[in-house]
Amino acid sequence: MNGDDARDGNGTEGAPTDSELSARLRRLETQIERKRPQAAADPSTRPRTNGSSSLGQAMTLSTEFVAGVIAGGILGWIVDHVFGTKPWGLIVLLMLGFVAGVYNVMRVSGFSGARPERRDRQEP
Repeated sequence: MNGDDARDGNGTEGAPTDSELSARLRRLETQIERKRPQAAADPSTRPRTNGSSSLGQAMTLSTEFVAGVIAGGILGWIVDHVFGTKPWGLIVLLMLGFVAGVYNVMRVSGFSGARPERRDRQEP
């Protein structure tokens, strides 16, 4: 750029006006928008397919597991007191409660072959 060129800012002859620059900027923006690939949807605005939030799903899974273990423990304690098999009823049924809790978590999360029944779906 040698000083005689109108684009270097030194000369005022042939310099584009503000309206010409604005029009060129708008044309450039539309060209960029046409060539820009579509961005992925924002996860916060994306509609959820299953209708439950991640926190709700985590609470459901943990509740399924804890409920199985607690139910096994309570039933084991009752069996021990009724039949006099002091530690064995609690140990066996606590382990069965643990297995049932793991199975329920797998069933609800979809890792097992069995499909969970939807409690909120009403059938005609």
